[in-house]
Amino acid sequence: MAIFEYGETEIAHLKRVDATLGKAIEEIGHIKRPVIPDLFASLVSSIVSQQISSKAAATIWNRMLNKLGKVTPQTINAADVEQIQQCGMSMRKAGYIKEIAEKVLCGDLNIELLHQLPDDEVCKQLSSLSGIGIWTAEMLMTFSMQRPNVISWGDMAIHRGLRMLYRHRKIDKTLFQKYKRRYSPYATVASLYLWAIAGGACGLKDCAPLTEAQKAKARKGKAMEKKPVVKQAKDISRNKKSPSLL
Repeated sequence: MAIFEYGETEIAHLKRVDATLGKAIEEIGHIKRPVIPDLFASLVSSIVSQQISSKAAATIWNRMLNKLGKVTPQTINAADVEQIQQCGMSMRKAGYIKEIAEKVLCGDLNIELLHQLPDDEVCKQLSSLSGIGIWTAEMLMTFSMQRPNVISWGDMAIHRGLRMLYRHRKIDKTLFQKYKRRYSPYATVASLYLWAIAGGACGLKDCAPLTEAQKAKARKGKAMEKKPVVKQAKDISRNKKSPSLL
């Protein structure tokens, strides 16, 4: 299994420019994040991962491998869109994947050419495809191309990691850009640690204000906690009034 490659150069830089992140790096240790060097397979994996959990994405990906053997333009093109959808994704995603495979096979998309383009141009080229936005392009640059300076504004786990690490209630664009400049030219490694922090690696609390739905859930939870106490009090009272129960 291939993993994202980084070492002492990136770690030393991040520790030097940000002591808070440096402390988290020490606590977490070296992160081994799998990568998919094949650009087409990684692009398909990124589409699968859109707006679902990592666990769900891994389940769907494994089903695709079991069904297709390998995820290539040829195997995708040979499968019906329904077969792709049955791996556990929406029909819309399956259609996007099928369309991209067709573009690669007919020559409309030279996916290997992306290696020669700067980050901004990679995002521009990929965003012209159906079903692919900036986040998907950034995930491809991270988990396939292993570009060194990628941190995604559109990734909610990155926002969560930043809030937890620096005790912010909200991450706006200005604050995000400040951290991106600070981490540069190794923002991708910083992203790996922010994802780990967001996942609970350091046991930090998210300082984001509760949403109305979360507040309602918390109120409901408190109300439920009180009910057994009230019921118990009624039971005790009933026992006192009814000698036959003693």
